[in-house]
Amino acid sequence: MVSEKVKITKRQEQILRKLLEISKPVTVFTVNLKQQTIASKLKISRQALSLHLKTLREKGLIRTGRGFIDITSNAVSVLGLETSKAFVALRVDPSKRNKAYAKLAKLPAESVYRLTGDIDILIVTTQGHLDRLLKEVSRVEGVKETKTYVVIEKIL
Repeated sequence: MVSEKVKITKRQEQILRKLLEISKPVTVFTVNLKQQTIASKLKISRQALSLHLKTLREKGLIRTGRGFIDITSNAVSVLGLETSKAFVALRVDPSKRNKAYAKLAKLPAESVYRLTGDIDILIVTTQGHLDRLLKEVSRVEGVKETKTYVVIEKIL
């Protein structure tokens, strides 16, 4: 069933389903900033950044398109970081849930889920982003407890 939000033809749906069927899931880190903004943060010219991005693209470390840069898992490895999944389970003070949920939804994570049961929130991230994420979680008022799990091996 195709979502009503995006209209596609039957052929486009067929193409997407086939692509999904033959695809391999990968972890990708995406930057949605203009090159000028990134260059300013690095204190270099946009032209210099563009040349460096071209080299990184040729080495297979990034993919670029109009308005985005994807950092590949190869690039993360080159930086000596891990792309293993990490899960952070949180218990939140019931009287502060709404404020906590609003702040947790803005965290730099792959996903943030609200759950039933003993755990209130489950955050999915990567091992490379785990330290930063935990520092930000520690500043969220209402978080009573955290438990962190890092994947050591994917079985399926």
